[in-house]
Amino acid sequence: MRVVIPLAIIVLLVLLSLSWLTFRAFQVKDNLDLTTQLLPKMQEAMAAGDIEEATVRLNQMESHTAEARSAGTDPLWRAAGMLPWFGQNFAAVTDITVATDVVVSAAVPLMDSLGPGGLDAFVPKDGKIELGPLQELAPKLTRASDTVTAAYESLKQIDENQLVPQLSEPLGQATSALEGVQGTLNGAASASEILPAMLGGEGDRNYLVLVQNNAEVRATGGIPGALVVLKTSDGQIEFTDHGSASALGRFKPPLEVDQEQERIYTTRLGAYMQNVNLTPDFPTAATTAQAMWEKEHPKTEIDGVIALDPVVLSQLLVATGPVKLSSLDSLPVATGGLPTTLDSTNVVQTLLSDVYREIEEPQAQDAYFAAVASDTFADLSDGSTDALQMLKAVQQSAMDQRLFVWSEFEDEQAVISASTLSGSIPAEEPTVGVYFNDGTGAKMDYYVEREVQLIKRCQPDGYYRYAVQTTLTNNAPVDAAESLPEYVTGGGSFGVTPGTIRTNVYAYGPSEWLLESASVDGETSSFGSYRHGDSPVAGLTVSLKAGESTTVEFEFSTLYETDEPQLRVTPTVQARSEVVIPTKSGPNCTA
Repeated sequence: MRVVIPLAIIVLLVLLSLSWLTFRAFQVKDNLDLTTQLLPKMQEAMAAGDIEEATVRLNQMESHTAEARSAGTDPLWRAAGMLPWFGQNFAAVTDITVATDVVVSAAVPLMDSLGPGGLDAFVPKDGKIELGPLQELAPKLTRASDTVTAAYESLKQIDENQLVPQLSEPLGQATSALEGVQGTLNGAASASEILPAMLGGEGDRNYLVLVQNNAEVRATGGIPGALVVLKTSDGQIEFTDHGSASALGRFKPPLEVDQEQERIYTTRLGAYMQNVNLTPDFPTAATTAQAMWEKEHPKTEIDGVIALDPVVLSQLLVATGPVKLSSLDSLPVATGGLPTTLDSTNVVQTLLSDVYREIEEPQAQDAYFAAVASDTFADLSDGSTDALQMLKAVQQSAMDQRLFVWSEFEDEQAVISASTLSGSIPAEEPTVGVYFNDGTGAKMDYYVEREVQLIKRCQPDGYYRYAVQTTLTNNAPVDAAESLPEYVTGGGSFGVTPGTIRTNVYAYGPSEWLLESASVDGETSSFGSYRHGDSPVAGLTVSLKAGESTTVEFEFSTLYETDEPQLRVTPTVQARSEVVIPTKSGPNCTA
């Protein structure tokens, strides 16, 4: 009897423990399921700008994650996590519930910071952004960023191979989701620390804005035809000057630019404002533009440079709604059939095509562009802008690499350099760049359709090759020489027959790649071979008559397989999704 009674007690305790653990497991599952169901509802409320509803949903999520954490950190559950063989599964649940709860809890003070006015506190009213809310938000963003990073690192330490499938899959999903949130929060936290100063919180700032015209393509987007100077002072933003690249003329001798880049793009980089962005490295373009403006306007010190294009403007017009061009009344030239109101549907065609049909004189065109910029800025800063849509427009523009920023201040530039806003040549992650520069000397790129694709070719000897394939099509009217204005076709001024489009195509490979060959429409072609930093660079020129299409291919080799390269492409009139085709693997590749 002395043996049976203890054994019965042990069996009873085991059964009770299993029952309790099962009960706790259901608590974890049910509460995490409810959290998952609430997440899209909170996101929908945020997307609609309903901060009050989003806050309610977030508080409900916090309640459920707290319940899940309580169950997953139960003393008996933690003890089970120390058992051999199966214990790592209990321990993984503990880590997942803790990570989920701390992340959701970290979001609560951020939501509270938005207050009843929501995101409206972060957009201009009467031309001013109040710096107080930004300064209050900065430490909260930093704490949230640190919290999410710690949670992400915690989950990364878990070996998924040691878990049952029911846990390994959700763990992978949670880790992936946290990685994305971590990147966003880190960027937001860093930005919140430098924005007050950039908005003039520590002294007035002047920013040179390059309005890139994609109708005459440059590596970073388009020729910087229209120029605007913005002044920020304690959050107040105002236009103080404007001009055009052509008005600055030629710089003799050319300004000094990095010699390595001059070997690729010639001394034109430092000779004309229109050519500062022949290089895809925006910091180089920005510092050159800064030097040019200051040389011609010695009383104005430029603290930073911003570049954007009409597609960015179209996205911002979703936030403002249609903009009535009241400044057109003061223009010294008739605007013909051009619209007097711009919206997200007509602004790109108006600025990149129609304006050249209706206004012949380049100086008058520049005046029109300045009027559009002035009226759009007035609407953006009058306080009626949809804050959420504006932030979405900025985010999308940065992701599409249509919006670049450079700062004279090293601490600010260090933060910018870690984001897509920098426009710098990537030095760490494997990135392939495909860039275009107009060789027509005209505005014909409005009619060019482009597709870019990476093709992975795996060799039997274990070596790898990547083909960087670009297809260009000239969709201009067959009678372009007669039907389009001479300013658009170039009129043959640079040796290109009107209606024909000449393009310089460049491909940048990661540092560990070797440049092997080039072809045009399947035929081996000569090409220029260069280095830009650690990147191998290939370049060649193609010409297309109206209706013609051509495919340019640069082939690179590498000794070992890397992560799939990211593809960076010059932003054009087309949407990025139309230009960038998913990477394709050849027959000898496993994937």
